[in-house]
Amino acid sequence: MLTILGFTMIATFLVLIMMKKMSPIAALVLIPALFCVFVGKGAHLGDYVIEGVGTLAPTAAMLMFAIVYFGVMIDVGLFDPIVRGILKFCKADPMRIVVGTALLAAIVSLDGDGSTTFMITVSAMYPLYKRLKMSLVVMTGVAATANGVMNTLPWGGPTARAATALKLDAGDIFVPMIPALAVGLVAVIALSYVLGLRERKRLGVLSLNEVLDGEKQLVEEPEPETETVLVGAGAAASGGSGDGKVRMTKTTGGAGSGTDASDGDGDEEEDDVRLQGLDPNRPTLRPKLYWFNALLTATLLAAMIMELLPIPVLFVLAAALALTVNFPHIPDQKARLAAHADNVLNVSGMVFAAAVFTGVLQGTGMVDSMAKWLVDGIPDGMGPHMALVTGVLSLPLTYFMSNDGFYFGVLPVLAEAGAAHGVSPLEIARASLVGQPLHMSSPLVPAVYVLVGMAKVEFGDHTKFVVKWAALTSLVVLGAGILFGII
Repeated sequence: MLTILGFTMIATFLVLIMMKKMSPIAALVLIPALFCVFVGKGAHLGDYVIEGVGTLAPTAAMLMFAIVYFGVMIDVGLFDPIVRGILKFCKADPMRIVVGTALLAAIVSLDGDGSTTFMITVSAMYPLYKRLKMSLVVMTGVAATANGVMNTLPWGGPTARAATALKLDAGDIFVPMIPALAVGLVAVIALSYVLGLRERKRLGVLSLNEVLDGEKQLVEEPEPETETVLVGAGAAASGGSGDGKVRMTKTTGGAGSGTDASDGDGDEEEDDVRLQGLDPNRPTLRPKLYWFNALLTATLLAAMIMELLPIPVLFVLAAALALTVNFPHIPDQKARLAAHADNVLNVSGMVFAAAVFTGVLQGTGMVDSMAKWLVDGIPDGMGPHMALVTGVLSLPLTYFMSNDGFYFGVLPVLAEAGAAHGVSPLEIARASLVGQPLHMSSPLVPAVYVLVGMAKVEFGDHTKFVVKWAALTSLVVLGAGILFGII
């Protein structure tokens, strides 16, 4: 019964947010609360929620101060050279922009933290996508999938969890997987190339001057058109004709925002503010402190990788130091905090709402029941192929469960079943990593809310777009691992 209710609860949540019948925060809170009552444990709902909040509180603190830190770094111009470099490479070519998104996300992912990756990637690429009227779900989908492949780094989390759960060395798990993961990264770049070609076909190739000229014409062209590019990114749409002109379009979720772009002047004004990220004369720039900020950021990332302190503590200290040095006057500090308060509230609110979802899943025993049902359903004849089974199961299980739940709860059972048939725990551990590209877009991953929040994309739109591509990437990694004899 718990198994059925667990799968039903997850399916209900996904359907409602993809159909936009509920906001993600409301769905994350109300649906598990309702199912907790159905299970007959409504009296324990408070305990489950408090336990879930306690588990995710450090993550929420990290995200809050990480947003403030990187927001300040963007304000003071630390990433302006990166954006200018991307502009020079992309030349307003949608294909190059999408490929650049994948490369940037993969490179920044070396720090092992998804939230950091998404904040830097979106901050750098968002102005380009907005100026060219490109699909923002393409940006979020490519960034999430690239980060998912790189999330398997030993300091990224999953590899360390697998090593701890099975009492193995993280290097023995990760190093042999490098060829398969490299193939997965190539697959992400190939995917970004294909999606970029679709966007180029839809929009054409413009020069940056033409884009800026087109923006000036937007006010003079009040007649809106409808653009549908949400899932079929290459569908013919009237967002641009490739003739160097940019037309004003009324977006109904298709441009990746998941919202109507004409909902009000407030959204347009907010976009205008964010598009000023390349303004060389904005008052928040601190060119004399550029190398201080660069050194501070490099030190922060190095400390994260070396685990000198817990990540939330590192971001709290870094954010406080960055604010104090760059904006020594208290009114300026308040202004910077206010400027980023919207993102902080949205993301932290989403994380605490997700705590209700995970708390109910864990507390009622739904997760354990679903995992046991899946493991018990493995035919005896598949015993010698438990590595393959583990790789396939890692896709749905790491999407519907937290990494902790999968690696500490399910993986030991799979490893024990494999050992009974002569399958090495190392093979099981390596196979368990292949689901990470899909896992990074799970509603249980706090970092994904940073991604969709900063990109102003509805979570349901992101999910509809990314799941098939992320699952395909995971299967490519699994296939490469089998082909190379790693799994």
